[in-house]
Amino acid sequence: MIDIETMGNMSHSAIVSIGAVRFDLKTGEIGEKFYMNVDLQSCLDAGLIINADTLMWWLNQSDAARKKITEKGHTLNKALISLSAFVTKDDQVWGNSARFDLGILSDALNALGMPIPWDFRKERCVRTLVSFAPEVKDAEPNTGVAHDALADCIFQINYCSKIFNKLNNGSR
Repeated sequence: MIDIETMGNMSHSAIVSIGAVRFDLKTGEIGEKFYMNVDLQSCLDAGLIINADTLMWWLNQSDAARKKITEKGHTLNKALISLSAFVTKDDQVWGNSARFDLGILSDALNALGMPIPWDFRKERCVRTLVSFAPEVKDAEPNTGVAHDALADCIFQINYCSKIFNKLNNGSR
C-alpha cells in the first residue's frame, strides 16, 4: 500500500510525505513499513507544483496532520531513491486511487529522470475495491492521524482486507 501527502490534487503535484507498507491482502497482516517526509522546495526545484486550494485545505486539517508534514524532509531525489529500494517489480502496488498516489509518484520519478520501480501491470486501486462494498470502509474506525501517509496506508489495508474477504466469501 502506498499513500502520499501532497500540495495539490492533480498531476505533477508537490509531494510532502510518502508512506508504504507491505501487507497480505487476505489476512490484513502488516509487514515492513516505509515513511519519509519530502522537502517541499526540492519538489518545486524539480518542477512539481503547489495548488492554492490544497494549501488552504491543509490549513484546515488537524494540528497533528500539519505537524507531521512540516517535520524536516529529505530531498525528493533521496525520498524517491529510498522508495525505489523499498518497492520492487514483483510487488502489487495499491494506491487510493492509482492515478493519484501512483500517478503523482510516477510524475515525480519522471521529473527526476528515474525509472518507476513497480510494474504498471501490478498497480491496484483502493477506490475500485471499495466501490464493491463501501459499507465496509464506512464502518472501519480510523485510529491513526488522518492525512499521515503511513497511518493512511494502515487504515486502507485494514478495510481493503475486509472488503477482499467479504467479496471472496460471497457474503454481500
